[in-house]
Amino acid sequence: MRTKRTSAKAVILFIAIIGALLLVPCMAAAGQLEPTAPPGPTMKTLDEIPPTWSQKLLAAQRFVIVLDGEGVLDKETGLVWEKSPDTSPRNWNNAIEYCYNKIVGGRKGWRLPTVEELTSLIGTTLPSGHPFQNLVGLYWSNTELASDPAGAWLVDLGSGVAGPGNKSLNYLPTVGEIRCWAVRGGQ
Repeated sequence: MRTKRTSAKAVILFIAIIGALLLVPCMAAAGQLEPTAPPGPTMKTLDEIPPTWSQKLLAAQRFVIVLDGEGVLDKETGLVWEKSPDTSPRNWNNAIEYCYNKIVGGRKGWRLPTVEELTSLIGTTLPSGHPFQNLVGLYWSNTELASDPAGAWLVDLGSGVAGPGNKSLNYLPTVGEIRCWAVRGGQ
């Protein structure tokens, strides 16, 4: 009986020694458990919160010149527009290709905007004090017409009205030339 007690004590002592040998190096490798600095702020500033599309800002607060003066950030939508779009008329397919290959402010990644993005920018007209240049007439959107595969939405910057256009046209006799205005971000 005494041998069983001695054997049990020996096993417990052996387990304790092995446990200590394994645990001590692990504790040393864990490092200090106290933080080296106080925790940072948990609240974000307004500049760090992404746009929600529910804001309505004045032009002076809404638009910020970016990309070495060649782009304009719209703080309402988070989209970056080229400051001075090209004024050459294009058909829809050429407008899409032109935007995809465009470099503005040393950056690629441009595209033709959707009809919703274009109309959100202008509302009924662009707000006074906006920083854009060379904006005239009709602009293509990347939004195709659901009712006509040969058509896509156009937006008239003069009136803020969106309407259908034929993708193969670069000119509408009653309204004039159709241009493209590249955007970056979103979607």
